[in-house]
Amino acid sequence: MILSEPWSKKHKAVTKGTPFSLSNSFAEPLSNAELIARSLARGDQGLVDDYQNHALVYTESGGSSDLREEIAKLYGPNIGAENIVVFPGGQVALQIAAFALLDDSSHAIAFSPGYQSVQAAPRHAGARVTTIPLRPETGWRINPAEVEAAIQPNTKYLALNEPYNPTGTLMSAETQIQLRDIARKHGLYILSDEVYRLLEHDAKDRLPAMADLYEKGLSVVTMSKPWGACGLTIGWLAFQDTQLRQTFIDAQYFGTACIGRASELQAIMVLRASNDILEKNMKIIRRNMALLDDFMGKYSDLFDWVRPRAGAVAFVNFKGPLSSEQLGNELAKAGISIKPAYVFGEDTSWYRDYFRIGYGEEIMPKALEALIDFVETHKDEWRANL
Repeated sequence: MILSEPWSKKHKAVTKGTPFSLSNSFAEPLSNAELIARSLARGDQGLVDDYQNHALVYTESGGSSDLREEIAKLYGPNIGAENIVVFPGGQVALQIAAFALLDDSSHAIAFSPGYQSVQAAPRHAGARVTTIPLRPETGWRINPAEVEAAIQPNTKYLALNEPYNPTGTLMSAETQIQLRDIARKHGLYILSDEVYRLLEHDAKDRLPAMADLYEKGLSVVTMSKPWGACGLTIGWLAFQDTQLRQTFIDAQYFGTACIGRASELQAIMVLRASNDILEKNMKIIRRNMALLDDFMGKYSDLFDWVRPRAGAVAFVNFKGPLSSEQLGNELAKAGISIKPAYVFGEDTSWYRDYFRIGYGEEIMPKALEALIDFVETHKDEWRANL
């Protein structure tokens, strides 16, 4: 196994201590006090008592049954508690899925730009990876014909991310079905990073979870994105084939053996309050999206984008005289953090001027105001160089 250098490592060094963050990619963070208050308000005293009095013993490998039962309620009839494996975060789930299903005789397909672990985990497992570029001029959309053309005799794994990070775009239901049918034809697993699912800006656009749609589909979810429960470090894989359960647990054996019971109980609190939490977070996201719409309209000669339809991130193109890396460095000096193109791929040649911003938090407008002040200071200089 050859591990990749973290693409975000340089970004974190450049932006350390910046007071205005447009880098965060999660929804409004929860507090433990809020979780307990919500639990008591719905009469869930027993759950609160369990949290306050639980024993500090090992939990079940792959997640305790009560948490897995709660997670399974997010899916259809083919997914029960036995179809869920819980990990210490979605990042670990991505890695373990690849280690469990791939080896050095395998081939996988991924897409760029994108979250590093989605792209790199198959390579960490020893597989050769074909990376298909997605482009802004086609709306960052996947072309199923390109996927089928990339399949080789030893291809086992197609790694998707929908809703798509870093762009906030969303494939059509037709494309999802086409990819499912291609995978079924060739016997591929589809690993679908669905960490922004449930944050569709219009709920009518929501796609089925891949674990529901396809018998060899794997859905990866983390509690940090839709629910803002970052500190729980709870993620999971959902899948139809129950024989995979022990395979994933075995692959995780030499990592973190189990989840802390406190985190499991907090996760149950979150999931039982899911509708209310998602409604709250979507109000914040829609408000912040309106502010971004105003920003993009006011400075349309300097910035453009494929407008997001889901999640809490957007990928913005800077049309001025700086690359996104140079812009990120200058913004960091002004106390503002963004995520430049280099955080999302090894080859950024076709999107080098793009940067990601997050808009899921209550405090985001203050960071946007700081960005507007920076743009106002430099706009005439930039426009002179367009």
